[in-house]
Amino acid sequence: MAVTHPDMHMHAASHSATPAVSGAEAEAEAQAIAASFAEADEHHVDLSPYGLEDWICLGFFWLMTGLVVLQFFTRYVLNDSFAWTEELAVYCLIPVVFIGAAACVRRSRHIQVNLVYRWLPGAPGRVLATLVDVARTAFFAYAAWLIARYALAVDNEPMTTIDWNKSHVYWLAFAGMALMALRSVQVSVQHLRQGFSALERPEAYD
Repeated sequence: MAVTHPDMHMHAASHSATPAVSGAEAEAEAQAIAASFAEADEHHVDLSPYGLEDWICLGFFWLMTGLVVLQFFTRYVLNDSFAWTEELAVYCLIPVVFIGAAACVRRSRHIQVNLVYRWLPGAPGRVLATLVDVARTAFFAYAAWLIARYALAVDNEPMTTIDWNKSHVYWLAFAGMALMALRSVQVSVQHLRQGFSALERPEAYD
């Protein structure tokens, strides 16, 4: 009569149970991966937060990047630098800054001091914030007018390395400042409708 040791039964049982557990874990992992792909398909890219100025600024940014890369290549690889790449890259920075600043106005992302609003009551704080909105819009409009005057003053003046009209660059700066004024009006109307601004409730704009 054969006698089997208890450890042999436990060893055999563990071997028979292991594939079942591993198979269940593998199946659960596969289902989790499939579910993650299904969720990724359901989430589409949301481009609604971006405005016209964002796309214009992005285009000039990549144009500036291409000019800088071309300048680097011609200077250090070909040892024959294209002088016009540096000037055009600098001029591309102007619309990137001014038109990009319009996006910051739309999102209320410019530097602002809201320390005094912590101690002001609701009504005086609302009046002061409204005056700030009006003053900001007036400043942008006045700056746009000044830039337009300067662009007209340098009309038909050529660039240094290329025979292109330099005033076009300043008209881009004017477009950025005019966009800031328009976005400032839009943001001011939004503040009036909702009853507060980023100065009064900065946490609402995080």
